[in-house]
Amino acid sequence: MIDKLEARQLVTALKAAAEPTRLRILALVAAGELTVKDLTHILGQSQPRISRHLKLLAEAGLLERFREGSWVYFHLSERSAAGQLAMRLLTLVRPDDPTLDRDRERAEALKKEREARAQSYFETHAADWDRIRSLHVSEREVEAAMRAALGPGPFELLVDAGTGTGRMLELFADTYTHGLGFDLSQSMLAYARAKLAEAGITKAQLRHGDLYGLALADRSADAVVMHQVLHFLSEPQRAIREAARLLGPGGRLLIVDFAPHELEFLRDEHAHERLGFPAAQVSDWLTEAGLEVLDVKSLAPAAKGPEALTVTLWVARNGAAPERPYAAKPARALERAS
Repeated sequence: MIDKLEARQLVTALKAAAEPTRLRILALVAAGELTVKDLTHILGQSQPRISRHLKLLAEAGLLERFREGSWVYFHLSERSAAGQLAMRLLTLVRPDDPTLDRDRERAEALKKEREARAQSYFETHAADWDRIRSLHVSEREVEAAMRAALGPGPFELLVDAGTGTGRMLELFADTYTHGLGFDLSQSMLAYARAKLAEAGITKAQLRHGDLYGLALADRSADAVVMHQVLHFLSEPQRAIREAARLLGPGGRLLIVDFAPHELEFLRDEHAHERLGFPAAQVSDWLTEAGLEVLDVKSLAPAAKGPEALTVTLWVARNGAAPERPYAAKPARALERAS
């Protein structure tokens, strides 16, 4: 149900949407956050023209904008009445419209290009990953906070989404019966296997997998960890929804990532897609995914300077049922992941 708009607001919103390019923009940002640069690439129009369209849509309340470093992202204002109207208007467009189909294909190609660039970075830096990850923040402090946030378990199945070097499977090894780490980079997985073997951890397995569609059944995991993963993704909210899908009743999701910062070189030199996340933004994504946010904690580095990054931890729970002893279910989950 769409919230009510005043007559003047309704006319303004309808006028803003009643233009072919602006309707195409609404359809694109309804599928995920995009920048002006993204939209100029997808739509093949000049930046001033796209900026003008975005300004009109934002003024009408159909879009929201937020700044991240030198980039500005736009997304559909789903919680406002005007944004709800935009969603309703988009349902009236034929799903096989050739123009919108072409826009979606270009947007998907752009996302795949960025993710391929990130994977290339991982392939190059797999052996150095633990060192790179700890350049700006005390990893010992972060890991202690992570263990406290996730709790002692016991977890029958713990999933490490974006496992990288497998460090999280090693860190939480005493809390789970079965561990499962997913990553898209084969080099990372090979390195993680070597690290886990060196640590003598045999109860954790590693799988090649996409964080947007993990090969596990619904509600099959008791804990999911996403450590320094979201800032590499084009669609972090989508990855959170996928992690939430895995959690059984009482299951916990732990996310660790950077707070907002201005270090633009991380985009080019380290393949960061996003320059950190506001605490409220990730909390909203967790809530929208059907989870109960239990705690949010920020860890600021002791040393101050241009490369001193703050790390934020979010822990959320599937509140579908009270906390309970974990059922013996990972056999089915691991069978599907094989």
